[in-house]
Amino acid sequence: MDKGINIADRTKAFAVRIIKACSFLDEKPGVCRTLSKQLLRSGTSIGANVHESRSAQSDKDFLHKMEIALKEARETEYWLEILIESEVVEKSKFSPLLQEADEIVKILVASIRKIKDRLNGNKFRSRKMVVARDKHSVFTTFTATGNSEVIPPS
Repeated sequence: MDKGINIADRTKAFAVRIIKACSFLDEKPGVCRTLSKQLLRSGTSIGANVHESRSAQSDKDFLHKMEIALKEARETEYWLEILIESEVVEKSKFSPLLQEADEIVKILVASIRKIKDRLNGNKFRSRKMVVARDKHSVFTTFTATGNSEVIPPS
């Protein structure tokens, strides 16, 4: 996965990969279909919540939506681990999805920490929230209204 895209695009691309993985699982008999439904719900919900956060009505609303996205990302990691560890799927096919889910969790955790610091530490804060950093240390910010801007490295 390209590390230079913002979190909204990255989670959307991840959702597409999850849909394809679930289509593969649905073709298998037994528990795969049940697990596929769980994975599909959590894996596609991450991007939906990040996308929705761009239209948040307040900083707290933005934070709440990002926290939901984090919970869904962790649940997705869990289902992927279960599929791999139970040997229902080949590890080589699903490990890249698990790795991407882990990276998304790390990005969301860092973003949520920054948001909480801003909410708790600065009464006269800007409504801008850093939610992604590319490989050149360029930050992409989103305001509560969904506008974005790129801040070059200092």
